[in-house]
Amino acid sequence: MLRIAIVDDHQIVRAGFREMLADELDFEFAFEAATGEEALAGLRAHETDVLLLDLSLPGQSGVDVLRAARQRHDRLRVLVLSGFPEERCALSMIRNGADGYLCKDCTREELVGAIRTVAQGRRYLSPRTAELLARELTGETSAAPHEKLSDRELQVFLRLARGESVSDIGGALHLSVKTISTYRSRLLEKLGVASNAELATYALRHGLILE
Repeated sequence: MLRIAIVDDHQIVRAGFREMLADELDFEFAFEAATGEEALAGLRAHETDVLLLDLSLPGQSGVDVLRAARQRHDRLRVLVLSGFPEERCALSMIRNGADGYLCKDCTREELVGAIRTVAQGRRYLSPRTAELLARELTGETSAAPHEKLSDRELQVFLRLARGESVSDIGGALHLSVKTISTYRSRLLEKLGVASNAELATYALRHGLILE
């Protein structure tokens, strides 16, 4: 059996995914979670093969969960299921450790195919994500600044953009205030902005956080 977990803060979305996958006889649901904290607790408590992960979660973000899962669960495969189109953050999530990226408006066949692909240890790239990657590799387009951030930089960026203080971020990520301040300075430079407000505006413009 392929053990699947669903992480999304909307119950109706989780129910929809369960219904879409109900006819797959070799799928079973390990657990579901509405927050990043619940997701990590579920991974500790239940054997899981594939994690279906939303990015926009209360508390710890999907990026936080992705990073922690990569550090603690070597065999786990992570398929990001996001409301954001591929252009906004698919390549960034792949670079930061996701095994695949799929939009929530996908068909049942696309979802089942993506789950089976990542469960086999391969990367799942939707046709649109594959096109974006090909265009970048051939120099037709250049990656957006946020797509070049490390996973830790992306974590700090999204937390700053959501209005969290340097001290709160340091506590959540178990890093010193000085370290977070260094990350903040680096982010301002890399993203070409001058303040936390501009960081938030950048994140909103690229669909990385919700208004």
